[in-house]
Amino acid sequence: QVQLVESGGGSVQAGGSLRLSCVASGYTYRRYSMAWFRQGPGKEREGLAVITSDGSTRYADSVKGRFTISQDNSKYTLYLQMTSLKVEDTAMYYCAGSYGSRTSLRTYDFSHWGQGTQVTVSS
Repeated sequence: QVQLVESGGGSVQAGGSLRLSCVASGYTYRRYSMAWFRQGPGKEREGLAVITSDGSTRYADSVKGRFTISQDNSKYTLYLQMTSLKVEDTAMYYCAGSYGSRTSLRTYDFSHWGQGTQVTVSS
């Protein structure tokens, strides 16, 4: 049974940084994709960044150059380093995973989801 548990959210001022973590358990195949999504109030869930088991990455234009996705396979942990945060980055942030190695940022390509961690950016 796959479980994803996020942490690291919080409140920060605009221009600041945060690092989100997601500990994954239960994956039994070597080929997988892990991603970060977010959902702001009244908005659709948005794919931000994805990393595959072979290390390929892809970013949404809205976060390219500001956010960095990475993974520590020894700790089964996914990270999202967020810098130059903006008020519009305020949202619930979700970790997602799926079997298969593809750089998709579509919600329906991911079958496993964490419960989310809130990020609030103030001006």
